[in-house]
Amino acid sequence: MSPVIRFLPDDKQVRVKPGTTLFQAGRMARVAIRTRCGGNAACLMCKVRVADQSGLDRMSDKERNKLGTLREEGYRLACQARAVGNVTVVIPEDPLKAAIRGELARQRQEKEDLS
Repeated sequence: MSPVIRFLPDDKQVRVKPGTTLFQAGRMARVAIRTRCGGNAACLMCKVRVADQSGLDRMSDKERNKLGTLREEGYRLACQARAVGNVTVVIPEDPLKAAIRGELARQRQEKEDLS
């Protein structure tokens, strides 16, 4: 049976062929996963969190070395991790979006404080 990949926080899912990378699955589901290196495990921008990794293939030495201690927190590189079963992927918030969200929250709080 084909694996189902679920992406959070967008709550989108896609059925893929076994061996499809999480990055490829993200594109199929129209979920943005940041990258700069073109899938060569060089930039660390495509790191995603996967709590239950039983639906993924074993981590390669290249990915293990690149992630370092992040792998203990459940991170994988979307360009390297391949689906072999169902898996739920949490995509970290984009740093620019997080900065904008934080600034907007600060401005709302200032406005409330003045009222």
